[in-house]
Amino acid sequence: METTDLRPLALVTGASSGIGFQLALLAARNGYDLLIGADEPLEQAETELRVLGANVVSVRADFATRDGVDALLAAAEGRPIDALFANAGHGLGRGFLDQDFHDVQHVINTNITGTIYLVQCVGREMRKAGQGRILITGSIAGFQPGSFQAVYNGSKAFIDSFAMALRNELKGTGVSVSCLMPGVTDTHFFARADMLDTRVGQQTDKADPAEVAKAGFDAMMKGESGVIAGWRNKMQVALSRVMPGPKLAEQHRKLAEPGSAERKTVLS
Repeated sequence: METTDLRPLALVTGASSGIGFQLALLAARNGYDLLIGADEPLEQAETELRVLGANVVSVRADFATRDGVDALLAAAEGRPIDALFANAGHGLGRGFLDQDFHDVQHVINTNITGTIYLVQCVGREMRKAGQGRILITGSIAGFQPGSFQAVYNGSKAFIDSFAMALRNELKGTGVSVSCLMPGVTDTHFFARADMLDTRVGQQTDKADPAEVAKAGFDAMMKGESGVIAGWRNKMQVALSRVMPGPKLAEQHRKLAEPGSAERKTVLS
């Protein structure tokens, strides 16, 4: 990767579209060169980012695997990573007993294993350098028992907790860790998770990924511990802290159960 003396380097996973692409745009606009990765085509994203004056290298790989993460890191060619946006992740709808376990394991390996392996590799170098910024994309789903998204919500509960713990461990090192916790966002997430027949998949007031990314980017640049994107999501998380788990699970069921888009169920 071409080295410049003037521009820091940001690494962004899940950068082909959605929140990840918007994070990459913000990084480019704020003077970063980019190393971007995704398991989908990246040519369009790379073209748009280069227009902003960034030097961009892209790697298409499966970040559920250590080989995929290693391939991404190798593309930096030893150049220090100044900002890490650990954003790659995907969901999986339908009931747990009806899911193929290969798909279940891929969600866990993408959202958890690949994410924390990447964070450890980059974080060690940042700590050695005494500086760096890390933004990890969690979710407000981590605060809710996710009926018909049980594995996804469980994986995000792990990530939300992990990010806060790592932040504390890195106190005084010059490395900051922030967690972006979005709610329902207008991305390819629901199509990839096979959830287009659900109420949440058909929700028309999903958040704008550009606004969600801006909230996360700003939190990272300020060194904040985390941000819940959107006032409604903040209210939802506050409610989840006091509402009994079974009630939360039943509410989630009404949103995420297959076929729920066709029903006119009133949340209660």
